[in-house]
Amino acid sequence: MVQLKRTTLYPVYKDEGKLVPFAGWEMPVQFSGIKAEHEGVRNRAGLFDVSHMGEVLVSGSEAFDLIQKLITNDASKLDDGQVLYTAMCYPDGGTVDDLLVYKKGEGEYMLVLNAGNIDKDVEWIEKHATGDVTIQNVSDETGLLALQGPLAESVLQKLTETDLSAIKPFRFKEGVQLGEVQGLVSRTGYTGEDGFEIYLPANDAPVLWKQILEAGKEEGVIPCGLGARDTLRFEARLALYGNELSASITPVEAGIGFAVKPEKGEFIGREVLAKQKEEGAPRKLVGLEMIGRGIPRTHYPVYVGEQEVGEVTSGTQSPTLKKNVGLALIQSEHAQLGNEVDVEIRGKRVAAKVVKTPFYKRSK
Repeated sequence: MVQLKRTTLYPVYKDEGKLVPFAGWEMPVQFSGIKAEHEGVRNRAGLFDVSHMGEVLVSGSEAFDLIQKLITNDASKLDDGQVLYTAMCYPDGGTVDDLLVYKKGEGEYMLVLNAGNIDKDVEWIEKHATGDVTIQNVSDETGLLALQGPLAESVLQKLTETDLSAIKPFRFKEGVQLGEVQGLVSRTGYTGEDGFEIYLPANDAPVLWKQILEAGKEEGVIPCGLGARDTLRFEARLALYGNELSASITPVEAGIGFAVKPEKGEFIGREVLAKQKEEGAPRKLVGLEMIGRGIPRTHYPVYVGEQEVGEVTSGTQSPTLKKNVGLALIQSEHAQLGNEVDVEIRGKRVAAKVVKTPFYKRSK
């Protein structure tokens, strides 16, 4: 058996959370229950341990050139203290990973990678590095907590004198004192809600975890697991690598074409992606709402008549909508809103219709 990795928070929550294997890690899938945690984040705030994510520092006079060659988005638009969502692609347009690029300063970047892709991504980055570039994988020594929800700012503000309202979406500030510890505070997240992601030394993460839960006690801040993180990101139509994105799915097909900028110049996969943006991709990610009974789950086939036209990438009973909904990658000619399709659920074809996404969008 493969030994599962554990974050530095494992001793803090091992008796409180239900732990499951995830991308080589032993992580909490839930604490009080997925629905309760989902609603807690939508209405108040929830705290996640996401220390299993990868962090790689890329620095040097040619760091920008390397990043610009690797990513689909345009790093030249980044100011210091700004975050960019992007993808890295193979030459055929398939996705290596989706990631965040943090510009810490001139020639100094941090890339945040999906947990299951760290080794593969680092190898890919190193393979394309030339000239004056240093690549440091700091994933093991970096802790990452996400405080998400409408009350996230007011709760975290109790722990710091830094004005958190000054940190705008997709911006960050380094060296922020939070109670007894210091970290990089970023106004980003993966839930469709306002909130923060806090990067800090891994050994300080348990201290901050306890401080935040204590500070948010009155507001009803609760610890949350990966189950609610998945239902929250799904409702907000945020792509999950391995579901909506993979080596065989391009960012344009997956609906993150906004993060693909062919006009910036050369990057890996540009030719295929530029063509898909211009002419349309052969497949398209759509929202499905079930008409018949049943929940559309990952990899369930989707049919139009007798023809299989694609498959479900993610699906659940939406805790917010109280409806059975899914995301599906299907042939583009069947992707019009209102189109009826069938999802094969345990050998039976069940009616569904193509609906608008995201399923949930927070009111500002």
